[in-house]
Amino acid sequence: MISIKVPPLGESIVEATIAKWLKQPGEAVAQGETLVELETDKITVEVPAFKAGVLAKQLKNEGDVVKVDEVLGEMDASAAPAGVASATESASAVSSAQSTEAGGKKTDAATSPKAEGKKSGAPGEQTGTAQKSVKTSPSVRRMGAENSVDVTQVSATGQDGRVTKTDMVAHLENQKDGSADVAAAGSAGSSEAPAPVKQSTPPNTQTQQPSVAPADLSPQRNGDRETREKMSTRRRRIAEHLLESQHATAHLTTFNEVDMSAVQAIRERLKEKVEKEHGVKLTFMPFFVKAASMALKTIPVVNAQVDGDSVVYKHYVNMGVAVASDQGLVVPVIKDADRKGMLDVSRDISAIAKRARDGKLSMDDLTGGTFTITNGGVFGSLVSTPIINYPQVGILGLHKIQDRPVAQNGQVVIRPMMYIALSYDHRIVDGQQAVLFLVRVKELIEDPAAMLVE
Repeated sequence: MISIKVPPLGESIVEATIAKWLKQPGEAVAQGETLVELETDKITVEVPAFKAGVLAKQLKNEGDVVKVDEVLGEMDASAAPAGVASATESASAVSSAQSTEAGGKKTDAATSPKAEGKKSGAPGEQTGTAQKSVKTSPSVRRMGAENSVDVTQVSATGQDGRVTKTDMVAHLENQKDGSADVAAAGSAGSSEAPAPVKQSTPPNTQTQQPSVAPADLSPQRNGDRETREKMSTRRRRIAEHLLESQHATAHLTTFNEVDMSAVQAIRERLKEKVEKEHGVKLTFMPFFVKAASMALKTIPVVNAQVDGDSVVYKHYVNMGVAVASDQGLVVPVIKDADRKGMLDVSRDISAIAKRARDGKLSMDDLTGGTFTITNGGVFGSLVSTPIINYPQVGILGLHKIQDRPVAQNGQVVIRPMMYIALSYDHRIVDGQQAVLFLVRVKELIEDPAAMLVE
């Protein structure tokens, strides 16, 4: 028997919660296939099988809290049924099957019931079917089966072409409303929502594919008026962290508003060119990352940290960008944001947002931040008072862009306006410094050319 143990989880992390068993006792497991997912306060960890075999026992249940090196279950490598191979071997078999010349020979293929690639052979010869191999978890395959979705038709964003649960939900959303694009939930970026694109259905089709709602991931009520659900490790840690921030800091928030006309004009003029030439979507967030980084250089105490009776000033900006993922709020960090250009910041934001959605963030992605930006505007928030990401001493909140009447040069005009908020630790940041920080951000956003010459 081979023991399945909790792997190292990262610096200072000693425990995790079993989020989901992807294999049940008696099921065959290929080498490299994920057995169980563990959730820590920061990341989701997949525990793979190091050898092919059969899962013999589950010694821990979903929801149990486990520690590093604790035994989760056992595998029987000697009971590996014929045909169970490693992920690499499976991929090679599929590649070989697809490259076989058309001549009526039967091909080997990974199981995927709807992937068809029929080969025509000489009369009387057997016709084989070359099928597409897709890496995914049983829960995603089950979700696909329940909603009559072929997993091979789902766009994969996971590591090594893996179809994740987020991919399946996005695919189901596409089927539901015909949207051409599915925006990443909570990815820090544009406050604009893409217009839905209706897809026409060919006439005279014998079978109409019904609109399919995404799988309900909420706790089942079973007819009860109340449902009790145990907090996940991550949710408990988020709650503890927020309470710690409120109790350990002298929390205060100040506000300002920004005319987004100039940034909107630049983005509208350049976004297609930037995406075509650099493969990067130009959102509003890089402008604010750049503006905040420059404002922190002007007001360095907002980028500092309290350590006992000392103040530690950081001469670099590691910008945290809050992202809402399926696993909860995470704040991946763009390292040395103050030394990067707009396109580099855009690339970093896109990359960390994707890793957050896929549950692939590393500990390095989540540590070392000196300041944080959170964008509630993507959800429609007009104004809020964000909570400091302790032990940092400042957090910038962005909000919905809304056309409002404003007075300019004695005239009332309509402008796209955004409220911005700075929550800060009043122990070391004075009100004057907080206001000056926001004023500097406002100046740079309303005159973005200034960010190029300073």
